[in-house]
Amino acid sequence: MPRSFDFSVKSPVSAEQVHAAFSDEDYWLARLAEFGGVGRLASLDTGTDGSTRVVIVQDLRHDWLPGPFAKLYPGDLQVVQKETWNLLGGGMVRGEVITAARGAPGSGIGTVVMAPAENGTCLRCTATVQVKVPLVGGTIERFVGRQMLEETPVMLRFTAKWITEHV
Repeated sequence: MPRSFDFSVKSPVSAEQVHAAFSDEDYWLARLAEFGGVGRLASLDTGTDGSTRVVIVQDLRHDWLPGPFAKLYPGDLQVVQKETWNLLGGGMVRGEVITAARGAPGSGIGTVVMAPAENGTCLRCTATVQVKVPLVGGTIERFVGRQMLEETPVMLRFTAKWITEHV
């Protein structure tokens, strides 16, 4: 049964600044290096309408997997994350993040809205994670959800720092 997670995080930079960073290859390369270097930027495209599409591929070796995953999947996994970011106007940005695991029955989808807030931006995220494994799927879904809740503020702090250093 899929698990849903709703959360919000504040950032000291504007949504437009975050969107501009998300449109910059140097940002993604720095972010991937900062967070373990297990992912690679497979593609980055910016449309004429200002939309940005990003594909990140993470090749996860078996010995890097958390305990519940390593027990279930003796081989290596590949996680593909597709992100689309659109400027909405009024200082807002909307994103959709779709994640699929190759080599495991897991997936996720999330919707993000960044809106102006006092002293920066408020990011609101609604995400659903599904791991179709009897008995332990729910445990893995909760684990992934906790990671999202813990890692999103860290990623936004990195993004704000990158923006201040590169803009």
